[in-house]
Amino acid sequence: MELAYYPGCSLHSTGQEFDLSVRAVFERLGVGLTELEDWSCCGASSAHALDPDLGVLLPARNLALANRTGMDVLMPCAACYNRHAVAAAHLRDDPDMRARADVLFGTSAWDESKARPVLAVLCQDLPRRDLLANVVRPLNGMPVVSYYGCLLLRPAGILQSEDPEHPVMMDELLSDLGAEPRRWSYASECCGGGLSLTRPPTVRRLVQRLTGAAREAGAQVIVTSCPLCQVNLEMRQSGERIPVLYVTELVATALGVSSPGWWKKHLIDPAPVLRRYALAD
Repeated sequence: MELAYYPGCSLHSTGQEFDLSVRAVFERLGVGLTELEDWSCCGASSAHALDPDLGVLLPARNLALANRTGMDVLMPCAACYNRHAVAAAHLRDDPDMRARADVLFGTSAWDESKARPVLAVLCQDLPRRDLLANVVRPLNGMPVVSYYGCLLLRPAGILQSEDPEHPVMMDELLSDLGAEPRRWSYASECCGGGLSLTRPPTVRRLVQRLTGAAREAGAQVIVTSCPLCQVNLEMRQSGERIPVLYVTELVATALGVSSPGWWKKHLIDPAPVLRRYALAD
C-alpha cells in the first residue's frame, strides 16, 4: 500500500512523537508514505470559525495536492482530518465553492483522493492478520482506556465514523495487541482542547473529569489519536497524573520498533508504567 502523507502543523511541533511513531509503524508494516510537497496549514481549529470560505479553501489546497498524487492521504491529526473531510463535503455539495476552488487550485478532480485517519487505515484498510503477524512484543495486559475525543467522530454523517457515541475500533486494536482496554463512558467526550486559551477553567474541569474517570476504570494509560487531546490531557492534569500516549506509540512498541527518544517528548514520563509491563528497558 502507498499513501500520501499530510502531517499538519501539530506533528511538526507539539505532536512530534505522533509523527515519529506513525512513520515507524507504517514503515514496519510495509506501507509507503510520501509527504505532500508544499502542503500548507488547513486552518484548524480557527479558520472555519473566523471565515467559513477560508475554512474550506485552505484544506481544499491540500486536497488538490493529494489528488495529483492519485493516492489517498493519511492525516494523523484528528483536527486536520476533520477539516479536510468537511471541506471535501462542501466541494461535493456546493457548486459555487467547487468552481472557486477549481480556479484557485487548477483542478476539478476533487474525488480522486480521500483523507484517511490513522485508526481507519490500521483497523479497516490493512488486514488485521498482517498487523498481528508483525507483533513481537505484546502489551502484556497493560490496562488502558481508549480516548477518541470529538474530532474523529463528529459530524458523523460527514466523517462516516464507526459509531459517534460508542466507538470500539481502538479497543479492539489494543486488545489484539495484548493490552487490556477498560470500560468507561468517556471515550467520545470532549476534553475542551479548542477552548484552552479562551476558557481555561472550563477546560481544567473537563480534563479532571476525564482523567479521574480513567483512573476509576483502573487504566494506567490513556490512549488517543488526536494531538490536541493528547497535549491538553497531559498539560492540564493535576494530582496523580496518568500518561497519555498516541495509539501508534503502543502499536510501534508491539511491533518491536525501538523508540528513538520519543518517550522523552511527553510531559508525563510513561517510562515507569511501560517498565511495569516489561515494555521499556
